[in-house]
Order: sequence, then structure tokens, then C-alpha cells
Amino acid sequence: MAGTKEIKTHIESVQETKKITSAMYLIASTKLRKARQELENTRPYFEALRGEIKRIFRTAGDVDSHYFYRDGNDTRKGGTYGCLVITADKGLAGSYNQNAIREAMKLLEHHPDTKLFVVGEYGRRFFSQRNIPIEHSFLYTAQNPTMARAREISALLLDGFDRGEWKKIFIVYTDMASAMSFQARSTRLLPFHRTYFADNIKPEEPVTSPFEFLPNARAVLNSMMPSYVSGFIYSALIDSFCCEQNARMTAMDSANQNAEKLLGELSLEFNRVRQAAITQEITEVSAGARAQRKNHQKNER
Repeated sequence: MAGTKEIKTHIESVQETKKITSAMYLIASTKLRKARQELENTRPYFEALRGEIKRIFRTAGDVDSHYFYRDGNDTRKGGTYGCLVITADKGLAGSYNQNAIREAMKLLEHHPDTKLFVVGEYGRRFFSQRNIPIEHSFLYTAQNPTMARAREISALLLDGFDRGEWKKIFIVYTDMASAMSFQARSTRLLPFHRTYFADNIKPEEPVTSPFEFLPNARAVLNSMMPSYVSGFIYSALIDSFCCEQNARMTAMDSANQNAEKLLGELSLEFNRVRQAAITQEITEVSAGARAQRKNHQKNER
């Protein structure tokens, strides 16, 4: 059985760990609020951009672009895929990283000719340890994502797509469905279906005046798509970052609760051992006093 000194040292160790997990919980909650606010500040622009893309299709129905399937049909079979995988730079976030990695591995199993573009140190380490080649690794993008970093990623992916290196581009990220739940998703980023821009958008009034596109509708649409793709990637980075912080908050809260439970058990054990030591001392003192009384009585006789 451990003595009072060992138990006391264990209690101090748990208390120090609890201080760290509590601080990590507060840091994660602060980062989560900041990231949500940044996403809300940029969301109106990209919603308006999506609405304008829809307007082009409504007014120029015959417009064609390599960013979209022709007539909404998936005719691009085979070829090389590009896949952007978004993970965290570190662990201590529950199953957040494992879920994203699992979705990426499913895509690799379904289509082995897939080039990986990885965000986050966790993903880089996972694929490197398993000798899975990485086409490009983006450094310093998992923490505090910005629009500039999203444009950097978008430019690289679009360059390969425009040159025909990637037939399709997928993005694996973690979607924050609500404040209490999140899910890893594998979504095709390019090419889009036209119906994608017709869904989930408020109905608009019929077009009564003709629109003029200069130099033409196709050129206008192609000039808008890089900005929209950058916004899509930025939204995915922010969503993943929010989910990471939310998962870390949950993990740290669970660690704090476990620490409280462990401290209670250690306190009981400490009191029990200390009480046993006190009882042992009292017993030894009583036994010594009894022996002295017997010796004193024996000497008096």
C-alpha cells in the first residue's frame, strides 16, 4: 500500500495536470468563438457570389464551363483525382483526426490514383508513417486559417485542374452540423453540378430585363469560380478548425471531470492511510504505556 507521501505526490501531480487541461479548455473556447465570428463575417460575400453564379445559369442557360458537368451529367470517369485532406496539427481532440483520416482512406481504397494535398501535421505524420505519398503539404494552415491561405491552396488545386492533371478534386474536412455534433465528410469540390447552385438558395423574382455579359457569359463564370472555390476551401478550413476546438474542449472537459473523480478517490485514500498511521501510532503508544505500567507494578512487588 502506498504511503501518505506517495499519495500526496500523486494528488499534486493530478492537480497540475488539471490546471493544464483547464487552460487548454479556455484557449480552445476562445479560438472557437473567434473562428466562428470570422466565418460569419465572410459568409455574406460568398452567399452573394453563389447567387450571382445561379443568376448566370438562369439568364444564360447554354453557358458551358469546364468547372461544371455538362447538363448536370457526371461524364468524367477514371483519371487522377486530387484530394485535400484537412486535419489538425496536434492531437488531444478526441476522434477528430481519426475520422478525417478514415474518410481519406476510404477515398484511396475506392480510387487508388488519388493525389493527396494535406493540411495539418497529424495528417502528414499519418501518411508518412504508412509510406502513402503526399503530393503537397501545406504548412501552418490548420491553426488560425485565413483567406490568404485558402487562396494559396485554391490556386494550386485549380492550376492542376485547369491543366487537366486532376479529373476531379475532393475535399475531406469536418463539418460542424451544430454546436454539439460534427461529422467528417468527403465532398467533391470540382467539377460542380449545376443543380448545386439551384439548391438551398432563396427563390428569386423572374428576370424581366436581359443581362449583358462581357466579353461573354462563359468568361464571366470562369472568372468567378476561383473566388468561389477559395471561399469553399476557406469555409472548410474554418469548419474543421471549429470542430477541432470543439472536440478539444470536450476532451479537456472530460479530462477535468476524470481529474476531479481521481482527486476525490486519492483524498479518501490519503485520509484512510493517514488515519491508519495515526491509529498505529496510538496503538504503539498505548502498548508502550501498558508495558511500562506492568514493569512498574512488577518492580513494586
